[in-house]
Amino acid sequence: MRRNLAARIGVWSAHHRKTAILGWLLFVVLAAGIGGASGMVEMTDAENGAGDSARAEQILSDAGLSHRAGELVMVSSERPDGWRTAARELATALGKTGEVTGLKAPVPAENGKDALITFEMKGDAATASDRVQPVLDAVEGVQKGQPDVTVHQFGDASAGKWLGDLLSDDFKKAEFTAVPLALGILLVAFGAVVAALLPVGLALTACMAAFGLLSLASHQLHLFQTTYSVMFLMGFAVGVDYCLFYLRRERDERAAGRDAETALRIAAATSGRSVLVSGLTVMVAMAGMFLSGLLLFKGFAVATIIVVFIAMMGSVTVLPALLSWLGDRIDAGRVPLLNRRSKRGAKKESGRIAGKLLRPVLSSPKFFAAASVVVLLVLAAPALGMKTESLGLEKQFGSHSELAVAYRHISETFPGGPAPAQVVVEADDIEAPAVRKALDGFDKVTVHRAQNVAEIEVPMERGKADLTELREHRLPAAFDGTGARAYVTGETAGSVDFTAQLKSGIAPVFLFIAAVTFLVMLFCFRSYVIAVTAILLNLLSVAAAYGVMVAVFQHGWGASLIGSEGVGAIESWMPLFVLVVLFGLSMDYHVFVVSRIREAHGRGLATPAAIDEGIRRTAGAVTGAAVIMVAVFAVFGTLSMQDMQQMGVGLAVAVLLDATIVRMVLLPSVMALLGERNWRTPRGLSRLPALDHSEPEPGPAPDPVGAVRHG
Repeated sequence: MRRNLAARIGVWSAHHRKTAILGWLLFVVLAAGIGGASGMVEMTDAENGAGDSARAEQILSDAGLSHRAGELVMVSSERPDGWRTAARELATALGKTGEVTGLKAPVPAENGKDALITFEMKGDAATASDRVQPVLDAVEGVQKGQPDVTVHQFGDASAGKWLGDLLSDDFKKAEFTAVPLALGILLVAFGAVVAALLPVGLALTACMAAFGLLSLASHQLHLFQTTYSVMFLMGFAVGVDYCLFYLRRERDERAAGRDAETALRIAAATSGRSVLVSGLTVMVAMAGMFLSGLLLFKGFAVATIIVVFIAMMGSVTVLPALLSWLGDRIDAGRVPLLNRRSKRGAKKESGRIAGKLLRPVLSSPKFFAAASVVVLLVLAAPALGMKTESLGLEKQFGSHSELAVAYRHISETFPGGPAPAQVVVEADDIEAPAVRKALDGFDKVTVHRAQNVAEIEVPMERGKADLTELREHRLPAAFDGTGARAYVTGETAGSVDFTAQLKSGIAPVFLFIAAVTFLVMLFCFRSYVIAVTAILLNLLSVAAAYGVMVAVFQHGWGASLIGSEGVGAIESWMPLFVLVVLFGLSMDYHVFVVSRIREAHGRGLATPAAIDEGIRRTAGAVTGAAVIMVAVFAVFGTLSMQDMQQMGVGLAVAVLLDATIVRMVLLPSVMALLGERNWRTPRGLSRLPALDHSEPEPGPAPDPVGAVRHG
């Protein structure tokens, strides 16, 4: 029988295992080494923005007017003017650091008990967080020397320092928690140390190589600072899953009495094919993020495409080579209490529980289809009230964090202080009388005559309301007819523009990934019914994930259970990211399960019997893969930053629902209701090339002795 691509790759790797293994190691070392030496290039504020705010940032960048990192320090006391001594000491201490400029006299609050001190960090704002430590030490020293006053600091450099340290700590926490978790789950699944170590080792080496290649790519396409975390999240989960699918099929075939070569060929031709289809689907779906119009998502797309491609290729090349080399040693390090394979073979054992759960579903498919849809729609209901915004640093770290407390106290005492709007005005002649007259109508104006650019700082006491007033009324009234062009940037303006771009970009992204999913399913199974079903099931999973995210992080329902809190909104880039990722990842389970059902149907079984066999045969692998993905994603749900928590919880919930309600209840019940219509191909599509869903060859009859020996 003609072998498919995955089978040919697997057989070649098994016959040239030294070349495959050494080639993989050389690739990982070179990619990680060269990429690490090149370093990562982060995007600028202008590159990360959208709309008018991005245009304003670009004007400043083109004019060579880079921002200085501004800092705010508020000194508070219990009595009026009690802050003055501390303020004088603070001014002296800050001056001695040699890192600050533009230090202004304290501005007292109306109650006389608080004062705000403003200054800027010298040098480039992009590197200010690396140089702010002496300033932080100076502020802390004054606080210790003046216990009768309270000092709060917030600014670009101090927040950047806090964020950088936190991201570093969180990434280490995720890495050192996710890896042991996955290893423990695989140890339970396989009952052998070597079999458990293999997927983890391959996933980690895939991530190492991807980190290096991403660093090289960042010199052409600049990245957001959390992109590495997203890459590790995706790469480790997908890498372990792909290896698990492949390894589980090979072990099942060996336990059923196949010889080593036949078992490996069957695993390559079936699970290997599913890995290739799933990986390619994920990568093409991720490419949809390029249509968002935002550099942030282009970086996410590149990162996930790189790591999924490497994980996929490792699973179909070096994994069969390692399996061929290890042979029976794959079961080395058996854990007696965990290794419970029966003498009857793995196939019967692995599907026993799934078969019991599946029996009522197949006997009453209408009831279970309706019930599962109702459950998913109930979970999705909160998503109808979803609000999105670019969460500021004060929301990212929790209301009780030092940074959030400082921001809240400063903004309440001095409204508009921490997040003012910045208006950038460009004109052919910034000194023209009409332009000068318009600029004179504002209080805080800085004119750069050589560049014909002016900067205006406007307090934003009411947030979005003030921004709307500024953009739609105040600026047009001031600059219309002058020939000058005014653009607003700042934290609030950037959030509004970014969210608006996301809303306009989500439709083309969704249409793209829906079309890709449909075409891949159509090509894989030659059935438009299965293709449409896949899209509808994915949409239900995504909607349910949205609902849970809104309930937990927008409304705060149960947020304290995971150490988080409701912040009144979902991070603006999260809905689009979750949509794309889940549409891609759900193909792992869908292709794997439906391929096995089609395989059984191709052997002559009726659709209900094929569904039963396909679900039972894949239950162990899908359960193990889902548990690992949920565990890895849940680790990110425990990190410090709100957006990482939202991403982790959203993806974990979606995968859990996808592997349980959707794949174990909704999919079999819907397919049972459709019956033979699942496999109908319209005449116009009959010439499509077909993927072979049958085992490549029957192989030897199951040998009970061999089953015991290899099981």
